[in-house]
Amino acid sequence: MSEQQNTEAAGTDAGKAPVFRLEKLYIKDLSFESPNAPEAFFLQEPEHKVELNLKMTNKKVDENHWEVCLEIAATISDTKSGKVIFILEVEHAGAFLLQNIPEEHMQQVLSVDCPTVLFPYTRQIATQASIDGGFPPFFMEPINFFGMHQSKLKKEQEAKEKAN
Repeated sequence: MSEQQNTEAAGTDAGKAPVFRLEKLYIKDLSFESPNAPEAFFLQEPEHKVELNLKMTNKKVDENHWEVCLEIAATISDTKSGKVIFILEVEHAGAFLLQNIPEEHMQQVLSVDCPTVLFPYTRQIATQASIDGGFPPFFMEPINFFGMHQSKLKKEQEAKEKAN
């Protein structure tokens, strides 16, 4: 009898267990420009200036699904001449199934866990776009989404303290 009760209890808990699953990856927007081609292919400077901007957004799609989007804009320039070699913009998103996640953990899941899963795919798209554009692979450094989230929380806390 006790085995049956344990099985029933496990079944009840399993129905309420948190679920975190990437269901779909998709590109919302992709742009690659090489305004100084073909001259850009012959610039001899081995070091390039990289300006990288990252924006993260999320929105609730339905009761259990969220869209998390990484928007990356990168401008790569020749350090010697200042000429733009290429400009890459990608808006890459993932649809995530998020069920039974406690409300107090939802912001961390959306700001840390989802982007951490999404970023390697976004990075691959950016790398492939640079190769397809005729340039060497553009490898973005890994991003510490947890650190970014902690920094945001700290700034919000400081703003609250100043307001009081």
